[in-house]
Amino acid sequence: MSARSDEPGRVSPGGALSKKMSTLARRDTAPELLLRRELHRRGLRFRVQVKVPGNRRRTIDIAFTRARLAVYVDGCFWHGCPQHHHRPRSNAEWWDWKIRRNQERDRDTDAQLTAEGWRALRIWEHVPPEDAADLVERAWRAALERRTDT
Repeated sequence: MSARSDEPGRVSPGGALSKKMSTLARRDTAPELLLRRELHRRGLRFRVQVKVPGNRRRTIDIAFTRARLAVYVDGCFWHGCPQHHHRPRSNAEWWDWKIRRNQERDRDTDAQLTAEGWRALRIWEHVPPEDAADLVERAWRAALERRTDT
């Protein structure tokens, strides 16, 4: 894959770190699984890894298709959590660029979902599963009410 024109230079992270980063989960992370388990326990049914309407290259972590509610469990490091994100010391400029690009992609995905009549709900991975499920359940109920009002 070629580098983007705005991408800063990057120093190779070395074998051990590169191998570790390549094995990190992109889906079915522990916080996502805990949330899904809690939602299922509450009787909420959903689909996982659904393609974003209008953008087949992106997926929704947890999708309530009838309510048109897209739930994302965002990792504190990869999405730049204001509470828990720690800036790496090596390749700092590149990592700043990478996290900024992830945040821009998140905003773009949210806008695409909104344009298609969906609501995007983003939850940080550090939110306890029960609290996250409360947020999702409230948003799900509100989304269903909106769908039946129209």
